[in-house]
Amino acid sequence: MDTSNIGDTEKLERIVNQLGAIINQAWTKNAKKSKISKHSKQWWTEECSWSLNNYRMTRSLDNWKSFKKVVKNIKRSFFDVKIQEVANKSRGPWELMNWISRCKLPAIEAIKHNDCLCLFPESLWDTLHSTFNTALNRQVDLNILSKIEYKATSQWYPFSKEEFNQAISKCNDLLVPGPDKLTWHHLKSIVKQDKCLVNIINIADSCINLGHWPNYFKYSSTVIIPKPNKMSYDQPKSFHPIVLLNILGKLIEKVIAERIQFTVASNDFIHPSQLGGLKFKSTTDAGVALTHIVCSGWVKDKTTSTLAFDISQFFPSLNH
Repeated sequence: MDTSNIGDTEKLERIVNQLGAIINQAWTKNAKKSKISKHSKQWWTEECSWSLNNYRMTRSLDNWKSFKKVVKNIKRSFFDVKIQEVANKSRGPWELMNWISRCKLPAIEAIKHNDCLCLFPESLWDTLHSTFNTALNRQVDLNILSKIEYKATSQWYPFSKEEFNQAISKCNDLLVPGPDKLTWHHLKSIVKQDKCLVNIINIADSCINLGHWPNYFKYSSTVIIPKPNKMSYDQPKSFHPIVLLNILGKLIEKVIAERIQFTVASNDFIHPSQLGGLKFKSTTDAGVALTHIVCSGWVKDKTTSTLAFDISQFFPSLNH
């Protein structure tokens, strides 16, 4: 692919769509359809299948013993790795309890909307769409931007290989892929090739220079999952939507977000009371801020004989 000279949005769309076609072709050619049953095991490997087929062909006692030995070794290796992963997490051995606990499935009922049961896919789609996409096409008052203090325009520099390598190194390989079927594990292997990484950077720079986000990056799949510990699942709000995007667009978004967050933080564009969604900010900072407010900003309410304070003077964003 030649991404060295992307001068217009049409060419950008064409190149990104070409990349998507290559990914889809590779998936179609190499993907294997798994037949999942109640006997499926996570630890099962090709070596187990080969050993089992060898026994079925001969029906000899020696091959049966060999098969059992292979299975034993594979299972031991698999669970040793799982135990090591659990041991390195914060909860420690308590996560092992999930292996022996029975999975409690929620009692799913027909979803109701406007006192009507959603018994057909069409009515169910209309209900979920109206619930989860309520902000779609909502008008936004842009006059609020006029209240922002003027800041000098800063230059946007081209992306670097280090930015992409740093962003992708933090991504979890086990996350569910989007419509393109690519996982972070696949993309990490791709960006290790310098030519592929250069092509991705050229696409990202073109998106910024042209002010255009390709449609391929906007394609998504939405998965509706039930929220845990609900008494009833007959309302749309008892479910939670998860939107899965194509992974290359997500990588570019991560790099852009890292760049923007560094810029706004270094230039004091963000109010000090903003703690959520920022690097190096955690619930500990929120707890310290709230403790400081309680200790220094409270006043005594004479009418109710209780302690009260005006949080809005410390967190102006609460007024909105």
